Amino acid sequence: MNTPSLIVPQSIPATAGVGLKPQHFDTIIESSPNVGWFEIHAENYMGGGARHQYLTKIRDNYPLSLHGVGLSLGSANGLCEQHLNALKGLVDRYQPGLVSEHLSWSRYHTRVLNDLLPVPYTEESLAVFVRNIDHCQNVLQRQILIENPSSYFELAEADYDEAEFLVNVAKRSGCKILLDVNNVYVSACNHHFDAEQYIASIPPELVSEIHLAGHSLQAIADLGPVRIDDHGSKTCNEVWRLYQLTLNHVGPQPTLIEWDTNVPLWPVLQQEADKAQQYLTDLLREQHHG
Repeated sequence: MNTPSLIVPQSIPATAGVGLKPQHFDTIIESSPNVGWFEIHAENYMGGGARHQYLTKIRDNYPLSLHGVGLSLGSANGLCEQHLNALKGLVDRYQPGLVSEHLSWSRYHTRVLNDLLPVPYTEESLAVFVRNIDHCQNVLQRQILIENPSSYFELAEADYDEAEFLVNVAKRSGCKILLDVNNVYVSACNHHFDAEQYIASIPPELVSEIHLAGHSLQAIADLGPVRIDDHGSKTCNEVWRLYQLTLNHVGPQPTLIEWDTNVPLWPVLQQEADKAQQYLTDLLREQHHG
């Protein structure tokens, strides 16, 4: 279902970026921090308001990525055309280097849920994702990226494991993969699978972006300790180690620091971005001398 005319942007280099938050608008505009790019949640900019004035100024100086959370690509009844058209309006306006969404669903007909809900990894679900991604890419005239989820329970019915399902979605739809290393680690701990094997099973040529974030460990009744992907802290050492393994496997990729809750002052995010950038710089140096 590939569409040959799709635009495959190349405007975001293999550098470290940061999720853009309103509390940092002024700092970014006034000080032009040393980060490679910024990513926004598309839904936060589908209306009007002052946010667009700030975003326009920031977009003048930095590459931009749009990361959607509400398109519901796993919805069996298809995509919401109003939402898709609003996303297209943002894409046309800001010309982002990357556009991404999630391997999830959040809408049934007119009922919208404020969660990224899991899908069964079946042939039927695979066909739904491929159909919806194909439609999305045709409307946007852009290749999009799909992010692997963090998960807290597993559905009994499955024809594939998660990595196999994700790879098949990408291959059959012509999209690429946004590989969230923290999500791999969280799900691996919750479900006791091998995170390194998951990473190794993803073909490098399918990966076009990486996410890093923090998570929390919470006690859930009847389940015991569960890792929750809350994006509210620094990336832990185990995820940094998995990031290093990921880079060795897929090569240098645009890497985003996500921090969506308990958002810190800018210098903390700058430190996280600098750390990711050092991993990328070291790998590029090794490749150059190798």
